[in-house]
Amino acid sequence: MASTSNSGSNGRTKNVPAETSAGHQGDGDVNLSASSPQPPMSPDGSQELPPALVKAGWRKFWSQRENRHYYFNKSSGQSIWDLALLYSLPSATTDPLGISMTVHSPVGLPARPSLPVPGDKRRPSGDLLPGQSPAKKLNLLPLSGYWELELGSNVLIMARPPSLHPPPPHPEVEQLRARLVAKLRHQYQELCHSREGVDAPKESFNRWLLERKVQSNGKDPLLPSGCPSEVSVSMYREIMNDIPIRLTKPKFSGDARKQLARYAEAAKKMIETRNGPKDSRKLVKWNVEDTFQWLRNQFGASYDDYLKRLAYLKQQCQPHLTEAAKPSVESICSKIYNLSCDYAQKCMQKHWEVLKEHNIEEVTEPPAVPPPHKVACYPVQFLIPCPRLPKVERIIEGDIAMLKFNGEVMKLSVLYFQKLEHLYRYSCKEDQLFSNFLARAWCLLRRYQTYFGVLANEGNGLQGALPIPVFQTLHKHFGVTFECFASPLNCYFRQYCSAFGDTDGYFGSRGPILDFFPTSGSFEANPPFSEELIDAMIDHFERLLTLSQEPLSFIIFMPEWRDPPIAGVLRLEGSRWKRKQVSIPPFDHEYRHGFQHICSRTEMYQRSAHATFAVFLQNDAGFAKWEPTEERVQALVNAYKPGSHDAEVPAESKPDAAGAVASAVAGAGAVAKENSPKENSKDAGARRSVS
Repeated sequence: MASTSNSGSNGRTKNVPAETSAGHQGDGDVNLSASSPQPPMSPDGSQELPPALVKAGWRKFWSQRENRHYYFNKSSGQSIWDLALLYSLPSATTDPLGISMTVHSPVGLPARPSLPVPGDKRRPSGDLLPGQSPAKKLNLLPLSGYWELELGSNVLIMARPPSLHPPPPHPEVEQLRARLVAKLRHQYQELCHSREGVDAPKESFNRWLLERKVQSNGKDPLLPSGCPSEVSVSMYREIMNDIPIRLTKPKFSGDARKQLARYAEAAKKMIETRNGPKDSRKLVKWNVEDTFQWLRNQFGASYDDYLKRLAYLKQQCQPHLTEAAKPSVESICSKIYNLSCDYAQKCMQKHWEVLKEHNIEEVTEPPAVPPPHKVACYPVQFLIPCPRLPKVERIIEGDIAMLKFNGEVMKLSVLYFQKLEHLYRYSCKEDQLFSNFLARAWCLLRRYQTYFGVLANEGNGLQGALPIPVFQTLHKHFGVTFECFASPLNCYFRQYCSAFGDTDGYFGSRGPILDFFPTSGSFEANPPFSEELIDAMIDHFERLLTLSQEPLSFIIFMPEWRDPPIAGVLRLEGSRWKRKQVSIPPFDHEYRHGFQHICSRTEMYQRSAHATFAVFLQNDAGFAKWEPTEERVQALVNAYKPGSHDAEVPAESKPDAAGAVASAVAGAGAVAKENSPKENSKDAGARRSVS
């Protein structure tokens, strides 16, 4: 290899390769390949690579940033720290699909080298099975934060094929999807206001996305399509609850009187403008006139009198009003769903236009199913290759990291940015140079911001998490190492399921929980409030417990709403797999903020205004291994108490060495600027992680 010789002030000579890539020029990397003698500054003396590796394009370099050797392949662009990884053979644990044994090049792309290259594909996250050699665990510097990323997993699954849909995320497509979802939200508000005279119910659109995601068979990860019915049960129900007006709990008797009069007036106006049976119209009008007469005669009525009169009027009129509004509300649901299908198609068309520009053709044949065998759970893998992603700029201002693409800026705290770096290193072995890290992190933040909504604090309830002491207790006493409803932003363990496998898989996600089929392990489940999602979750967990004879345990946390009782609580109480249940009183426990990746430390925890219902679903082997004894359950309740997290909260920190190293290799597009430097009960109770 041609090289240039430069002498330093100490008389030592560094052999710097003249034909390295842009990522290996001018950063102090020293070539230590077979054709270049190792400099005296090297800590381990001279060492030559085998001729076969040199011929395959591998060279040895010295990284002055991390003060250690690494190996770089010029032809494939791969980079590794440990030479031993090149000689390790694929196994059922490290390569569950056997792809490293036989590599097929996608159409239009150059063939990959036949030499097994770690990072040539998305591999398991480094979790170890009993008896497995620890040689392949990543050598990462520990990161202090609100999580425990060093813990491996006790979860085993059956090997599964890579995902065919959706394609890997791309910033241009995410921008288009964000615009279309924002447009759909606006159209939903306009339809509710113009046709029913009400505002779109708070968080109704987000819960619609949750419900539709359970049913959707479409290819878009966010926009619903391919659902069995156009009319959403949750959207229909929530609009109907606000007809003819949205009712709230009044504070004073004067407010109760005004709300009663407003409901009566709105009911009369609505029944007069809708086509309905004459008997229904007469009955509603008679009850409205009777209410107005009562209001004129009852000047000194009490607060409770007004509430009772409102409940009686609603009982008499609401069935007729619902029947009159039914066609209009169903048309709103159908219109929103059909628009969503059109927008999902536009996103897919745009996505494949981008991929075809990089000579990536659509794959129509399903991937081959690997032979049945158990492996440690690993992140989502993709069959469709990812193109080189566009440049994303990174800007640091105080404790805030900003990722900028095409004029659009996504923000998060520096500490959580470092967390994403660590999750990426654990889970994305194909990109050890972090060439696509910033673009994928931007797509991740853009996707969740699109999902949360556009209003202030909207979506907070869909992204909350359990307090740190609760996670620590779950791991210590019940062996929990896996979260069923989380995201890269709020996960405590590095093993979790999340709503969006395409964006989150690069950061450790195992995909949606309803598509995840473990055979053993201990799990924490803290679902967002969606009755359809909760029902599907219970069905899924009970099916898994029925099929597996190995230790399997699910600890589920839900809001304990009993007035009226929600079906999910009743189903869990009557489940044949229930081993224990416990209720944590309202205002006696807290949840972590839904936007913990950007909020201040003083806002990190939110007191829960509702009771929390925790239930243990376990098969016989799981009960024998993680029995919820009184002592263990009491430790869990104590960990939930407000203030128990104070000692666990680390001080806010500036970027540490690990973050600086990962940021430095994130590409030439990274720019650092260092400058000195901020409802109703069910909405409030839905502080839950994304499914």
